[in-house]
Amino acid sequence: MKQIPNIFTLLNLLFGCLAIVAVLQNGIIINVNAEGREYLDIPEQIWLASLFIGIAAVVDFLDGFVARLFKATSEMGKQLDSLADVVSFGVAPGMIIYQFLRLSFAQQEGGLDVSMGWLLPAFILPCAAAWRLARFNLDSSQTYYFKGMPVPAAGILVASLPLIYWNVNEAWVYTLLHDKWFLYGIVLLLSWLMVSSLPLMAMKFRDYSVKNNLPRYLLILIAVLALVLMKWLAVPVIVMAYVLLSLLFKNKIA
Repeated sequence: MKQIPNIFTLLNLLFGCLAIVAVLQNGIIINVNAEGREYLDIPEQIWLASLFIGIAAVVDFLDGFVARLFKATSEMGKQLDSLADVVSFGVAPGMIIYQFLRLSFAQQEGGLDVSMGWLLPAFILPCAAAWRLARFNLDSSQTYYFKGMPVPAAGILVASLPLIYWNVNEAWVYTLLHDKWFLYGIVLLLSWLMVSSLPLMAMKFRDYSVKNNLPRYLLILIAVLALVLMKWLAVPVIVMAYVLLSLLFKNKIA
């Protein structure tokens, strides 16, 4: 029974590995638009990486739930969980950014031969994730709040980008996700949020009163409304709302 939570953690790692495989299977391809013009794109199969990261997030939640259910929390489980999270919510999302950067540069003349130096910033993300998780493991005070953005939140936001790219038919979406500076900005912002010491709320309730959990209830309300009204665009909106509500109610979340 004590090893059941660790099996869930290893499943998290497995799905993270599958996400990386899904990203690596996709190169840049040539498509033809309605006007008969050729353009460069990345295959839709990359959405499988988003799916696997999403499943990893569900399993990541369940391993903690199962550990508490069987009273099987352990130091090994804590370390194993962090190792799995680095892969599923650090390395795999970093690979997604890497592919979008390749696509961004491919739009330029000679962009397919872009120097690796322009693509390496994608891997700042997994480095920041590793730093964040190592610090978390050494800090026992982060129970009802986090110091810095939780790694799964950053990973899920990046994992939403392929789904937004293929499901939100808006010109500004394509423009942003083809813009290398926007992608660099995402990497730097999420990396800074992860390694920062900003107090961000954990979705753990001491009680269920509105007074003590107002920011958590507001986040749930925003999340439901965003999902209904905005579909895949809801993911970045929810993450932004999470950060803003945490900062606005920082005296209530600890």
